[in-house]
Amino acid sequence: MGKKIFSGVQPTGNLHLGNYLGAIKNFVDLNNDNDNKCIFCVVDLHAITVKQDPKELKNNIRETVATFIASGIDPKKSIIFNQSRVAAHAEGAWILSCVARMGWLNRMTQFKEKAGKDKEKASIGLYSYPVLMAADILLYDATHVPVGDDQKQHLELCRDIAQKFNNDFEVENFLQVPEPLIQKEFSRIMSLKDGSKKMSKSELSDLSRINLTDEKDQIINKIKKAKTDPLPMPQDIKELEERLEAKNLLGIYSSLTNSTLENSVKNFAGKNFSEFKDELAENLVNKIEPISNEIKKLLGDKNYLDEILLDGVEKANLIASKKIERIKEIVGF
Repeated sequence: MGKKIFSGVQPTGNLHLGNYLGAIKNFVDLNNDNDNKCIFCVVDLHAITVKQDPKELKNNIRETVATFIASGIDPKKSIIFNQSRVAAHAEGAWILSCVARMGWLNRMTQFKEKAGKDKEKASIGLYSYPVLMAADILLYDATHVPVGDDQKQHLELCRDIAQKFNNDFEVENFLQVPEPLIQKEFSRIMSLKDGSKKMSKSELSDLSRINLTDEKDQIINKIKKAKTDPLPMPQDIKELEERLEAKNLLGIYSSLTNSTLENSVKNFAGKNFSEFKDELAENLVNKIEPISNEIKKLLGDKNYLDEILLDGVEKANLIASKKIERIKEIVGF
């Protein structure tokens, strides 16, 4: 039996290799499986938990859609929409926030990391957004949600909220309790300048990341300048624990070529980094350059992107509005 899959991506603009290998590449595989029903949401309500430039946000929403399509997600097979245009998300988040408990949210490590030392200055939205994430998922009766390590805790919260709602209102299995979809053989993609930090668009140096809009020469140059250590390529996978930059580059190579980290280590054991980097750059160019070209082409046709979003919004609304009406009836509205 096929899976009902829901996943969201924040429209932060300038999506990079970490976003592609960590999420979008997996979305494409899920979309290509005819047994699956996939809903991909541009989570613009989540984006405003931190201040956004309104003009930039509008462009970033379109750019996220363009990236989905350029990467191979077919909008005819999957629903692609932006969250703010389906009112059930905000309504559902409020109702579920009356089911969720403070103690549950206080345990969320992501808030502690994002809010930093001065959490009094963080927005309430940043604190409570896992409840909105739960509403996003539960409105569509999703059976599976692709999650990285940093979102596992939020999915657990979603499961807790669903179970508590079902118990509180004595509606067994009304809210579908979703399962996580964890990618096998996937390494977290780290900065090209520091193997201990996640690849991020907020890092100052553009050399720290491969953007999905980078051109061939930029990709080759960034890999050439990527930080390594003076030793030859590792002989054994155990060495990688001490050699974070080598681990990161081999992880990127493995994800691109769909091979295991063990096999990648074997292939390049004892060779020079320069030889490995040439092959890595070639694989990256082959994968990213066509996506980059297609993103730029799609961004030149804003009407087309807006039509895809409008079509997705209509389809999502049909599903979510029915679910929220039932939720309201159950609650007593």
